[in-house]
Amino acid sequence: MVNEILELKTRYNALILAHNYTRPEIQDIADFVGDSLELSRKAAECHAPVIVFCGVRFMAETAKLLSPDSIVLHPNPKAGCPMAEMASPEEIRAYRAEHPDTMVVAYVNTTAATKTEVDICCTSGNAENLVASLPSDRRLLFLPDANLGANIAAKLGRKIELWPGCCPTHNKILPEHITEARQRHPDAIVLVHPECLPAVVALADHALSTGGMLRFVHESPQKEFIIGTEGGILHRMRKENPDKVFYPLEPAVLCPNMKRITLEDVLNSLRDMSPTVELTEEVLRRARDPIDKMLEVH
Repeated sequence: MVNEILELKTRYNALILAHNYTRPEIQDIADFVGDSLELSRKAAECHAPVIVFCGVRFMAETAKLLSPDSIVLHPNPKAGCPMAEMASPEEIRAYRAEHPDTMVVAYVNTTAATKTEVDICCTSGNAENLVASLPSDRRLLFLPDANLGANIAAKLGRKIELWPGCCPTHNKILPEHITEARQRHPDAIVLVHPECLPAVVALADHALSTGGMLRFVHESPQKEFIIGTEGGILHRMRKENPDKVFYPLEPAVLCPNMKRITLEDVLNSLRDMSPTVELTEEVLRRARDPIDKMLEVH
């Protein structure tokens, strides 16, 4: 199956992008594995005629926004993101009608349709710096992840209005999970994702995006780490740092949607050049603007 995927990839000059949370075998066939910001940049830079995006739906849409002339394949349409569905364009329009002076900052974990209604986007990797760069006298709404927004507000000491959304997977990580993991591995550094509850972030040593975690563990002289995010990242961490030990939280933190994409899905997608991500011209134009603004700032 892998050989046939690689043969088709060569035939179509396709680029395979995979998120850090996808299955190990998907990461192993990808040309590039990364977090949301890294994959956004790669999509913008690649100019590949075909992009196979192994991640959840909003990420494939972002790749289409940044590479509109490419065929963007999303191998399993059922791989959606519950958080991205928690803020609809209709809800944002209604909010803006009542709060016309508020700047709307959207986490990239939103649908392309929702991005058409916001001012600027961010990722977990650049959210803190991006929000810090916005005018201090502007009222801000952060959506859809209330945890990420609250963690940024606490870090910057800035008042931010929060949309009532969350990542169901990261929301399962509780303070007692961190406490128990520290008891089992007292010498390990605790890294968590900023989509976690503020009470969880307060107990960790660092709250970092997946890309930030990977850089941190690679550069750190420390040999043991407790990883508080989706378990798919452990494959890459162990592969890139064979001399270090990584402990997942228990119970395991797994995103069912990230795990939906299989090798068979990728193979069928390349064979059939389907399913493709299709966005209207208006959505392509309007949703790209807040992404471009993000990339200009960071």
